[in-house]
Amino acid sequence: MKTIKFTKMQGCGNDYVYINGFSEHVHDPASLAKRVSDRHFGIGSDGLVIMEPSNVADVRMRMFNPDGTEAQMCGNATRCVARYAYERGLVREKVIRIETGAGIKVARLILDEGEVSGATIDMGEPILGMAAIPLKVEEGQDPNAMYVNKPLEILGKCWNVTCVSMGNPHCVVFLGKDDPALADLELDKIGPVFEHDALFPERVNTEFVRVNSVTSVEMRVWERGTGETMACGTGACATAVACVLNNLTGRTVDVHLRGGTLRINWNEHDNHVYMTGPAVPVFDGTLYL
Repeated sequence: MKTIKFTKMQGCGNDYVYINGFSEHVHDPASLAKRVSDRHFGIGSDGLVIMEPSNVADVRMRMFNPDGTEAQMCGNATRCVARYAYERGLVREKVIRIETGAGIKVARLILDEGEVSGATIDMGEPILGMAAIPLKVEEGQDPNAMYVNKPLEILGKCWNVTCVSMGNPHCVVFLGKDDPALADLELDKIGPVFEHDALFPERVNTEFVRVNSVTSVEMRVWERGTGETMACGTGACATAVACVLNNLTGRTVDVHLRGGTLRINWNEHDNHVYMTGPAVPVFDGTLYL
């Protein structure tokens, strides 16, 4: 019987199965992602991450959703890849360049008494043009225009949305005083309709946000191809950008998710978004194929 070694890791409860592609070979990652993600018949995760050699960075990260589709980027997974690569000797430096489907991301490890506890990731510049996010651009619309605080009807309700790409598309929804409490939102009903709306040609990740103060927001997320997750790093970044675009917070904000807190800074000097948060190994194992 064939086997493959893996490591389970999580960042703010956003958990993935990580496979060292330097030493293990995955023939069909899409099928394997479906299998390992199943929480009853597999390992249980929000997806599969494979770390491979890179010609342009220290390590390449490939990420697959539970439905087998390959995603461009996952912020929480990027922090975990940085920790794994450093602790398992794939790289020796504490600043690590990671190749993703959304370009090269730079991770700076955070050490606590010599032990890695997390990382800060340079997520690059947010993408704000409609066509680049991408959104459906109607005749007469400017494809480079931003999509900020625009009405979108979903399930008979008009939501005001702001759209941002962090290498993957996000739709940020700010809840008002007349909306349900964040905990009471039926994301399993609302999320899929947002994900598959005609406005989003490549589907979309949707963040539902309650602003607490100029430095603090709460968020729940529906991820395309996955469903609701405990956290989403790119979603937290998109949320912070949308907060600034709507004059709701400052440029540094703590995003409180179901699985923990991420600190996001949209730097006004270089226009890059920086995400800081934990990266935690859970267990190592052997999967029987």
